[in-house]
Amino acid sequence: MARRKPNKKAKEFAIAAARIAQERHCTDIVVLDLRGLSPAADYFVIATGTSERQMRTVADECSEAGRDQGMTRFGRAGYEQGRWILLDFVDVVIHLFDSEYRSFYELDVLWGDAEKVKFEKEKLAAEGTEITE
Repeated sequence: MARRKPNKKAKEFAIAAARIAQERHCTDIVVLDLRGLSPAADYFVIATGTSERQMRTVADECSEAGRDQGMTRFGRAGYEQGRWILLDFVDVVIHLFDSEYRSFYELDVLWGDAEKVKFEKEKLAAEGTEITE
């Protein structure tokens, strides 16, 4: 599958979602660039939460950030159970797991060929990369 053109809006939203998860103390946060690997989405954001309440808060804030950035959420699953919350913005899919489900499904391994996108402000600044808010 050929790598699709850069989708700046989707990448910026994926990074914003990862930062929300980071600010809310999720762990093992990764942003995967799936362009050329998946026909379904350009980016996955994957994070592990420590409680149902935390994961719902992150999901709510990511949904709000999506609205603010003009990204339409087409689906939400697992919100009530709070074990694996999936937010589908088509170009960006956000996966919020509890630790048990994260270990079981291993999306990081499944999509191991995907390039990881840097999102941490400190690392980007140290590399001289432009930081967008």
